[in-house]
Amino acid sequence: MGIRVDPEEVVCVPPSLKTEELAALPIEEIFSQLRTAPSGLTFAEAESRLQVCGRNEIVRTKKRSAVIEFLLHLKSPLLMILLFAALVSGILGELTNTGIILSIVFLSVALDYYQESKAESAAQLLKEKVTTTATVMRDSKKQEVSIAEIVPGDVIYLSAGDIIPADARVITAKDLFVNQSALTGESIPVEKMPGQVSLTTTPTGEWSNLLFMGTSVVSGTGTAVVVRTGASTEFGKIAKKLVAKAPETDFERGLRSFGYMIMQITFVLVIFVFFINALFKRDILESLLFSVALAVGLTPELLPMILSVNLSNGALAMSKHGVIVKRLSSIQNFGTMDVLCTDKTGTLTENKIKLVLHVNLEDGEDERVLLFSYLNSYFQTGLKSPLDEAILAYRDLDIGRYSKIDEIPFDFMRRRVSVVMDYEDQGLLITKGAPEAVLAICSYCEYEDRTIDLTPELAAMVETQYRRLSAEGFRVLAVAYRKLKERKPSYSISDEVGMVFLGLVAFLDPPKESARDSLKLLKSAGIELKILTGDNELVTKKVCDDLEFEIKGLVLGSEISELHDDALSRVVEEANVFARLTPGQKDRIIVALRQNGHVVGFLGDGINDAPSMRTADVAISVDNAVDVAKEAADIVLLRKSLTVLEKGVIEGRKAFGNTMKYIMMNASSNFGNMFSVAGASLFLPFLPMLPTQILLNNLLYDFSQFTITTDHVDRDYLDKPKRWDISFIKKFMLVFGPVSSLFDFITFFIMLYVFKAVEPLFQTAWFTVSLCTQVLVVFAIRTSVVPFFRSRPSKTLAAGSLAIVAVGLLIPFLPIGPLFNFTQPPLGFYVFLALILGAYFLLTESVKAWFYRRYHLGIARE
Repeated sequence: MGIRVDPEEVVCVPPSLKTEELAALPIEEIFSQLRTAPSGLTFAEAESRLQVCGRNEIVRTKKRSAVIEFLLHLKSPLLMILLFAALVSGILGELTNTGIILSIVFLSVALDYYQESKAESAAQLLKEKVTTTATVMRDSKKQEVSIAEIVPGDVIYLSAGDIIPADARVITAKDLFVNQSALTGESIPVEKMPGQVSLTTTPTGEWSNLLFMGTSVVSGTGTAVVVRTGASTEFGKIAKKLVAKAPETDFERGLRSFGYMIMQITFVLVIFVFFINALFKRDILESLLFSVALAVGLTPELLPMILSVNLSNGALAMSKHGVIVKRLSSIQNFGTMDVLCTDKTGTLTENKIKLVLHVNLEDGEDERVLLFSYLNSYFQTGLKSPLDEAILAYRDLDIGRYSKIDEIPFDFMRRRVSVVMDYEDQGLLITKGAPEAVLAICSYCEYEDRTIDLTPELAAMVETQYRRLSAEGFRVLAVAYRKLKERKPSYSISDEVGMVFLGLVAFLDPPKESARDSLKLLKSAGIELKILTGDNELVTKKVCDDLEFEIKGLVLGSEISELHDDALSRVVEEANVFARLTPGQKDRIIVALRQNGHVVGFLGDGINDAPSMRTADVAISVDNAVDVAKEAADIVLLRKSLTVLEKGVIEGRKAFGNTMKYIMMNASSNFGNMFSVAGASLFLPFLPMLPTQILLNNLLYDFSQFTITTDHVDRDYLDKPKRWDISFIKKFMLVFGPVSSLFDFITFFIMLYVFKAVEPLFQTAWFTVSLCTQVLVVFAIRTSVVPFFRSRPSKTLAAGSLAIVAVGLLIPFLPIGPLFNFTQPPLGFYVFLALILGAYFLLTESVKAWFYRRYHLGIARE
C-alpha cells in the first residue's frame, strides 16, 4: 500500500534543505522528510498534496492585452511632454497643432510597438520541453499520470527516451545515463545511481544521485522519488527568472535620464516665457499657446521614430554579417558593450571532441593503439560517448577481418568497456576506459616492441604520462588487450584480468582556427573577454594557452561561492577566466560587473545560460542554441564566432553614434532657438515667431534628420565602446546652443535696425535663418573632425538636408506661405543670409575644436 499522511502534515519541499543537501542525505532520510516510501503514495494522498503544493507547472508570463501593451509605450518622458502639449493645443482650439503632435506620437509608438510585439514567452518554451505524462507508483501500482499532477513524494519510473518530469532523488538505477546538456552545458551524458555524494568534494554538475526536470534519459532504467516540483525545480527557477522584469539596461537608463533632463529644461523655460509674456499684457491664451509651441520645439519629438529607423537600419546591416537582431533597442547596448562574457565551448573551441594522440608507453604514435581503440568503439553496443565518436571519426580503418564474439558493457563502478573479438581464429579481449581502471587489470605492458611484466616502475610511467596529458587539458583513455587461450560461450568482468597495457588515446575540443584573430579584433575594439565555463580549469587553461589568451586571473566556482558580493566585485575586475561554475555563479559574476559600471554582454546557448542572458545588458545566442536560449536572446548569431560578433559590435556602434548625433544636434539646436525665442519675447513688441511657424520649423528640421540614420561614422568613434553621457550632452547643449542664439540675436538686430522689418517680415526672416543654420550646421556638428569637410557625410544626409533648406527658402514664395503668415523677403536679405551662414560655420568650427580638446579625447581622425 502507498503511504497515507494527514494533509495538514504535508511538506511540499523540505523547508530547511537546499537542493545540494538533498544529494548528501541518506535516501531513508529523504523518504522521512517527504513522508513517503518506496511504494509511493496513494491517489488520495497525491490529490491532497496537489491541493497544498500546487500543480507541477513552471511559471508562465502574464499576457497583457494588445491595447495595454501599446499604451505602455507612452510612458517615455519625451512623449509625455508632447501629449501634454497636444492636450493644451486641443483645449485652446488649435486642432492643426494637436493633429501634428498626435500624429508624431502615434507613428513613433506604433513603430516601437510593432518591433516589441514580435517577441514570445521564453517560459512557454520551457514548458513545452516536458512531456505530458509520466509513470508513477500510486496505490502500489504503476500508473500513467499527467505531469502536472506529480507531487513531492511520488515515486517515478524512468527508461530510455523519457523526459524527467520533476527534480528527483535516485532510488534504483541500472545503466541509467541522462543527457543534462541543455541544463548544465555538459555534452557527455552522465550516469545516475543511488547513494550519497559529498558536498565538499563533488562539484554541482556531478551530483550523480539527483535528476533534474526537463533533462532526458539516454539509456538504462531507474526509479526515483520526487523532491521538488513546479517553480521549485531548477527548470522552474530559470523560468521564474525569465518572466521576471528584466533589469534596466545601460541604454534604457541613458534614454530615461536624457528624457528627464529635457523635461526639466522645458518646464523651467516654458514657465519663464509664459509669465514674461503674460506680464507684458499680451493675450494670455496666445502666450500659453506660444509656450506650448516652445515645449514642442524643445522636445526631440521624433527621437522614438529616429531611434526605430536608425535601429532598423542597423539591424539590416548587422544581418548581412550573420547577426540577427531580435530586440531593436539591444543594438545600442551591443555598441556600448565593454565586457563580453562567454563559455569557451563553441566560441573559442570547435565544440567537437577530436582524437589528438594515440601513443604507447614510450610516448610515440602507435597505430595498434589506434586500431584497438577503434575496434572497441566500433563493436561495443552500449551508449556511444563523444569520445567513441571521435575515435571512429579520426580515420576509416579496415577491420573486415575482425568479428565480434561478445562484449562486457561499460558500468560506472568499473569505468571501462571490453569487447571480445575473433581475428584469424585468435580470440582477443580489448578493453578501453579510464587509465587508472584499465591499469588496475593489467599485469603486462608493451614496451620497446616487447611484451613484459608491468613493474611498479612501468606503472608509475603510465601514471606520469596520464597525469601530464590531463594537466595539459586532454581527456585521456587507456587501451589494453589479452589474447584468449580458450573460447567460451560468454564473457564477464572476471575475464578482465592479466591484461597487456597497450597505450593511451587523448582527446581535445580543439581551438577554432579563427579564434586567435577574433580575440585580437575584440581587444582592438575595446571589449574585454571574460571566460565563464563549467569545465575544469586544466582544460580551460590549455585552450587559453593555445590561443595566446593572457590569463590575468583564474577563479573557481568553489571560491566564488565563499565570496561576499563586495569581494566578488573586486575579483571580477582582476580575473578574466572563471571555471567550474554553476549557472547561479555565472549570474553573480554578471551582476557584479554591471554594478561596477560595465555594459555586459553574455553569449550563451543552453537553458542554464538563460538567467544570465536575462541579467546581462546584451543577451547573445546562436542559431543552433536551444529554443529557450534563443528566445531569451536579444541578438542571435548565425555562427558561434567571435569574428561575426565583432562585426556586429561595429554596426551597433554606428547605430549608437548616429543616434547620439541626432540627440546632440537636436538638443543644442532646439535649445539655442528656443532660448532665442524666450529672450526675444522680452523686448519685442510681437512674438518673434508664431506658434504655427515654430511647429513648421521644428517639423522640417526633424524631417531633415531622418537621413542621419544613413550617415557615416568617424573611425575613432568605432574604436572603443561609447556610453550614454548625460553630462557630456548637457555641456554640448550649453556650449553650442548659445552659439546658435548669438547669431539669432544678430539676426534680430539686423532685421530690426537695418531692414526695419515689421512683424511678418521679421518672423519670415528669422524662420528662414533659423531653419538654414540648424539644418546646415549638421555638417559641422555631426563630426569632431576639424575642418568638418574632411569627414564626408552620406549622400542621403547631404541630399536630404539641402532639400529641406530649399523647401524652407521657397515656402514664402509658395501659395501656402500666407497660411503661415509669411511674406517674401527682399533680395538683400539673402546676401545677409549667406554672410551669417559663413560666419556661423567658422565660429562653430572654432568652438568645436576647443570643446573636444577640453571635454573629449582630442580631435578625431576621419
